[in-house]
Amino acid sequence: MTTTPRILLLPGWQNSGPGHWQTRWESLYADRRVEQHEWMRPLRGDWSARLEDEVLAAPGQVLFAAHSLGCILVAAWAAHSRNTHKVRGALLVAPGDLERDDLRQLIPGWAPIVRQALPFPTVLVAANDDPYCAAARSRQLAADWGARFVDNGRGGHLNAESGLGDWPEGRKLLNEISKDKH
Repeated sequence: MTTTPRILLLPGWQNSGPGHWQTRWESLYADRRVEQHEWMRPLRGDWSARLEDEVLAAPGQVLFAAHSLGCILVAAWAAHSRNTHKVRGALLVAPGDLERDDLRQLIPGWAPIVRQALPFPTVLVAANDDPYCAAARSRQLAADWGARFVDNGRGGHLNAESGLGDWPEGRKLLNEISKDKH
């Protein structure tokens, strides 16, 4: 018997507000947001520990729907967790380039970005005009992580300001990942 995986929403720095696709998915589909103790000054070890707790608490497999810093979290967590077998797949959206000088100073402790291949099916979606990560950099992260890259065209940081609404295209990608056999 296969059970539907629990979808864990992994927001980025400062969390995801009311108009963000992650918040809308939480309301529409009862996905589970991984709440962090500190959204304004994120610590990689603390965030990874919270993610580990949520993965272990899930009754079966999980799917990640990560945004921005949440994408970087997935890579950091996967490099150290012994529970990656519980992850059916990951949708990584608009990763922030935490190795860029301005972002490294704003959100310290997250560089260097973990670059090893993820041990589960992964799709990375990025816009070619994201102010927090150059298009070539997003493509390189996808390659490093072994993720399929999806170019969202123009759309900025693929957040509430991008006007994605319920973002059915993203949900379709997540559903495809859940059926992927790695």
